[in-house]
Amino acid sequence: MLEIARYEGRHRVRGTLVTAVAIGGFALMYVVLYPTFAESLGADIDALLDAYPEALQKTFGIQTLATMEGFLASELYTFVWMLLLGLYFAYSAASLIAADVERERMDMLLSLPVSRARVVAEKFVSLLVPLVVLNAVVPAVVYAGTVAVDYPVDPVDLLVLHALSVPYLLTFAGVGLVASVVFDRASVAQRVALGALAGLFFAESLLTDTDFAWIGAVSPTRYLDPNAVLIDGEYALADGAVLAVAAAALLGLAVVLFRRKDIE
Repeated sequence: MLEIARYEGRHRVRGTLVTAVAIGGFALMYVVLYPTFAESLGADIDALLDAYPEALQKTFGIQTLATMEGFLASELYTFVWMLLLGLYFAYSAASLIAADVERERMDMLLSLPVSRARVVAEKFVSLLVPLVVLNAVVPAVVYAGTVAVDYPVDPVDLLVLHALSVPYLLTFAGVGLVASVVFDRASVAQRVALGALAGLFFAESLLTDTDFAWIGAVSPTRYLDPNAVLIDGEYALADGAVLAVAAAALLGLAVVLFRRKDIE
């Protein structure tokens, strides 16, 4: 059982380790730089926000830079984790099916005694390799770093944020998976998934408090708020459930579409 998932997962180990080192390095850099940043500006640190364009503050969820939690929420988690890592998962998922179709390997795979639903599901499951590793490594680096520089964050809040980010990242991956089933070329599926999700990310923040705010309801970004978790200790479990349902629905949609798809 899960032979496809294990095969795909093994091929993700190297890329996962590189990504973990890169994001862990970014996280450590932010943590180490913060004491100098905070001490050099002192009480005027939040005055910097007045110099930020309002659109930029909304896009990257900048509420305060006066605490390590606020700094990490805006600089690390909103930009690197939610946007860049989310797009990484969408990009990876967008090649799961399309790459095999494009390289004419899907016919051979489907000639084995496996259902199309199993192929889609197990390829999607292989993304748990980077998902688990990154959500284990990065919070450990962040917490250890904040303790080392004497600006410790609440470990429970940090763990909850990473737990809530699991369905968020799976939703991004789900969009990529659907694109991978719809399009026969991996590059096209990747561009479509990245363009759609990047657009939704910026639309959700920029259209807030406008007549078009409803558009943001379809953006995964609306359902994860690092500021609320790290600064206020508020856990939007219902929003996490919405994302989990969305990820499952996208996986189900991909299965249905692939069952009906003609492989040429």
